[in-house]
Amino acid sequence: MNEWNQKRKMIRRYDLTAKIYNARYAEEQELKYAKALAQLSITRSLDVLDVGCGTGLLFKHVAAKAKTTVGVDASRRLLAQAKGSAGDFPNVHLIRADADHLPFKDGCFGLVFAFTVLQNMPKPLETVNEIKRSAKPDASLVVTGLKKAFSLDAFKNLLQRACLRLVSLEDVDALKCYVAVAVQE
Repeated sequence: MNEWNQKRKMIRRYDLTAKIYNARYAEEQELKYAKALAQLSITRSLDVLDVGCGTGLLFKHVAAKAKTTVGVDASRRLLAQAKGSAGDFPNVHLIRADADHLPFKDGCFGLVFAFTVLQNMPKPLETVNEIKRSAKPDASLVVTGLKKAFSLDAFKNLLQRACLRLVSLEDVDALKCYVAVAVQE
């Protein structure tokens, strides 16, 4: 299957399940957020990017603390759900875009999240590099890797090949993903 067909299949899957996304995944996502956010300090000076924002579950954890929060997702229906999550925060902006082609200049964001994204992408290294491109040189990047898609060594290797230095890596049995906090080397 070519890359674009793989992405279209993923978008259709998320469009079809958007209304039940929170019921199906919110508990797991919240656990991942807690692990990552415990390692970070979010200040009013930060512009935050949430790549693969889904229904916007992360917004309630970061938007009130950050200068601006931008949520990006390829699924139109997930973004429609995210609009409701963003409603309480005037500093949240939503954009429909492909994680491999983010519509931002280089170095825009001081903190970038990519929860539950890499396993859906045809070339995860290119995705990480694009996410990294959108981050400022001193930014923290939070990236997860689904354990079904990546062994721990493969996930670490992917981040290393993207020239990211791990600050922390959570491999908790209760989570289906590894949760990495990293910075650019």
